[in-house]
Amino acid sequence: MCGIIGIVGQPGSNVAADIYDGLLVLQHRGQDAAGIVTFDNGNLYHRRANGYVRDVFRKRHMKLLEGSVGIGHVRYPTAGTSSVSEAQPFYTNTPFGVSLAHNGNLNNTNEILSTLLEYDHRRINTSSDSEALLNLLAAEIQRSLNGRPGGMDALSADDIFRAVERTHIRADGTYSVVTTITGWGLVAFRDPHGIRPLCMGIREVDGFVERAIASESAALMALGFTLERDVEPGEAIVIRSDGSYFSKQCHAEPKYRPCIFEHVYFARPDSTIDGVSVHGARLRMGASLARRITEKYPDHEIDSVIPVPDSGCIAALELARELAVPYREGFVKNRYIGRTFIMPGQTQRLNSVRKKLNTIDSEFSGKTVLIVDDSIVRGNTSRRIVEMARESGAKKVYFASAAPPIIHPNVYGIDMPARQEYVAYNRTIDEICEVIGADHLIYQNLEDLVKACLGESDTHLATFDCSCFDGVYVTGGVSEEYLARIEAARNDGAKKKKKSAEA
Repeated sequence: MCGIIGIVGQPGSNVAADIYDGLLVLQHRGQDAAGIVTFDNGNLYHRRANGYVRDVFRKRHMKLLEGSVGIGHVRYPTAGTSSVSEAQPFYTNTPFGVSLAHNGNLNNTNEILSTLLEYDHRRINTSSDSEALLNLLAAEIQRSLNGRPGGMDALSADDIFRAVERTHIRADGTYSVVTTITGWGLVAFRDPHGIRPLCMGIREVDGFVERAIASESAALMALGFTLERDVEPGEAIVIRSDGSYFSKQCHAEPKYRPCIFEHVYFARPDSTIDGVSVHGARLRMGASLARRITEKYPDHEIDSVIPVPDSGCIAALELARELAVPYREGFVKNRYIGRTFIMPGQTQRLNSVRKKLNTIDSEFSGKTVLIVDDSIVRGNTSRRIVEMARESGAKKVYFASAAPPIIHPNVYGIDMPARQEYVAYNRTIDEICEVIGADHLIYQNLEDLVKACLGESDTHLATFDCSCFDGVYVTGGVSEEYLARIEAARNDGAKKKKKSAEA
């Protein structure tokens, strides 16, 4: 999972400060590295490094990022390594100087690398699938020109659309992309299933329509852009430096299948993704959980509903309202600890949970509590949370997950662990309940989750990618051999070995 943003501002303006602020809003999507590319006429300016946005960019860096067109990226690595060399945006000189920021995960990277070398005579410098995607797109842009004279002046929006069409044919997996062609303009496109989010906003400055593309609408709104629409699956957007705007559907059979986990966990609640409010979706998750609890435990005697902050709070709020039970804040969160489920090694994750959450003892002492979290992955965090509730004097602990059991690997840009490390893998709900130490465990039903995320608005969504719950990979081509390969790279042992090698 990563966050991307691109802005085409009024000629003569500097967009770097807006891109920086947009990346701050998207920081939850990636804390490993950050980068910005801008250009002014034919001059390219680039800064990328490991770390949080505020640490990567100092005043001296921002002063050097000139130009009215630029893109930015915050990285959460799922493929490749954590090396600074894999921080984005990536850049290739040919043709014309192309920079790219990518959110997603390619499933046929090895095949792309082979064809890039054999047919396009391009070799990449890292193990990143994003650099492979950059060179694939650049090769297809060059092919679209077909040797026409005229240099950059000969490059048209139609050339870009042909290049994206070819990229769709050659690339399997997920990709929401913003890219710049130095001195020419910005290009954005989304994979044919629209699995990773991408939206567009506009604002008018002195009669000039500025445009921004971002992973989430919250970033656009924070910068004063009005959300115009989502980029469609398979669609490409071209925005020239002079503000000229073009769009085209570049895939013959796009199928809208956005990732449902955006609504469950990753996206900010103040974002609207594919026409659905994330906040509204999480409220409906809570309401459906309340119905399940009422049906299964009509005499529950729950004294209070307590969320695991932050992504469990909204579902818990509506759950409490539906149950007519008080909503209480029982955990205090240290907001300077990263996300625990992506940390390598069980010991590190458990230590992080202890540092991340503290209890307010009075909210647990002598009470029957219902703890609500967005999901349960490994179960380590859930088990420690239940232990903390009991240590604070809880009489009885119910535990509810706003998502169904996670039992399949995510191959589309979320670094979930190997199947054997999921607490729900080959376990019944009663067995999971015993593992985490709760008295009762309630999971969301998948059908109810889909209904909650579809919402009540008039969207053209029919369903979602729910692969980590149901094992249905909408892009196809995800074999057991492929899953075994990525699981071998993602298990705790492999991550620990990689981390030691990078140290």
